[in-house]
Amino acid sequence: MDLQSFSASFVRIFARNGLDAYTDQRMIDAFFRLTERMLAVNDYMNLTAITEQDAVILRHYADSLTAIPYLPQGARVVDIGCGAGFPSLPLAIARPDLQILALDSTAKRIQYVSETAKMLGLTNLTAVSCRAEDGAAVGGAYRESFDCAVSRAVANLPVLCELCLPYVRVGGRFVAMKASQAMQETSVSHRAIETLGGKLVDVVSSELKTEDGVEERNLVLIEKIGRTPKNYPRNYAQIKKKPL
Repeated sequence: MDLQSFSASFVRIFARNGLDAYTDQRMIDAFFRLTERMLAVNDYMNLTAITEQDAVILRHYADSLTAIPYLPQGARVVDIGCGAGFPSLPLAIARPDLQILALDSTAKRIQYVSETAKMLGLTNLTAVSCRAEDGAAVGGAYRESFDCAVSRAVANLPVLCELCLPYVRVGGRFVAMKASQAMQETSVSHRAIETLGGKLVDVVSSELKTEDGVEERNLVLIEKIGRTPKNYPRNYAQIKKKPL
């Protein structure tokens, strides 16, 4: 992989997906450095199964940026279960106005995300190792303190709502990044959403365009209209065993 080849692929793939605004040289250089580091670390740490250049650009970077229209200017954002830093690292590169907290329970991955953010000079991203249900516990520093929560490929929506909505302030928003199963998951999530203080606003189709067709993506948009009751979130074993 070299910068010239990466740049050409990046511009082509982003243009095809309506992301032309994020193809200036600063961003291309940052995404190139991110890719180099991710693939190097992936040799000894399980970060991603996606390693081919164009697939990384499409399925990690373009996919992560589909959330951008739903994150207000200057928003304080939490990425729940950030894993290898998606969508938090691409969002931090593309939207320097955002203040992003990346949370994951795996300390090694959080160390990787933190070190990568520093390497890229991303002063708008902080990474913390924490179980999602602990970070939003009653009396915790993160409970109902974010304008937006985002989460990608973490859990089924009823479980995800209980892990994420307690982080969102009243008037804020939760953006659940889903693939083709979004409508099915949404249909069984109404009780969880309402119980936790949310209101389903929309399920937005967000197809990723490839050279050969499209890959279905969906963004489930949930507004926070009321406080989350004090008995939520429960511990993870309870959440998993008996979703709302």
